[in-house]
Amino acid sequence: MKVIVIGCGRMGAELAYQLYKSGQDVSVIDDSDDAFKLLPADFNGRFFEGDAMSYDILRRAGIEKCDSLAVVTNNDPLNLVIARVAREEFKVKNVVARNYDPQLRPLYDAFDIQYITATGWAAQRLEEMIYHSEVRTVFSAGNGEIEIYEFTIGDGCAGNTFKSLLAGAEAIPVSLTRSGKSVLPNMDSILELGDIIHVSSTLEGVKMLRSRICPSGKIGGKK
Repeated sequence: MKVIVIGCGRMGAELAYQLYKSGQDVSVIDDSDDAFKLLPADFNGRFFEGDAMSYDILRRAGIEKCDSLAVVTNNDPLNLVIARVAREEFKVKNVVARNYDPQLRPLYDAFDIQYITATGWAAQRLEEMIYHSEVRTVFSAGNGEIEIYEFTIGDGCAGNTFKSLLAGAEAIPVSLTRSGKSVLPNMDSILELGDIIHVSSTLEGVKMLRSRICPSGKIGGKK
């Protein structure tokens, strides 16, 4: 797969390197030659110094034949314009962008641009780690609005159903693993000691779920 990464700051350099290590054909564009120094010495992709708004630079980087383009500068207006140009003018099938200022997210929504808000996502993950140290996040969708959480059933939860555990919460069961075998559970599935469950939930949903697992280990605070 041919990928173009625009912006070779810390995020762009890391993204380009990860793509290269996974075997992709990677081209990197930045308006500063010094930015390329952030790439590891064993990166063997292509570099293009210049203005990413220049059609000449984009064509030299191979935009007319690329499969995906990621624009990850710290300039939101620039990210939006380049993303639109790549999608509308050059018909790049998969275009993703970095949202630098969370307050400008509505602009990405208005132009229907796929984006990641690194600041907002990182802040939410840190909050989850502070509040939910016993729950592990294994998948995050969008900008973290919906995530899949994993935790192990202890004594207090054993014998309950998903229905009693998730009642009223913005959450649904995803999987139940018991003795190494995973199944698709339903709301009436009974939990046993040592079960590993995955739940798809909002942040508010997992907060509610966690609040039901009190120090006594009983759901709903029952002694």
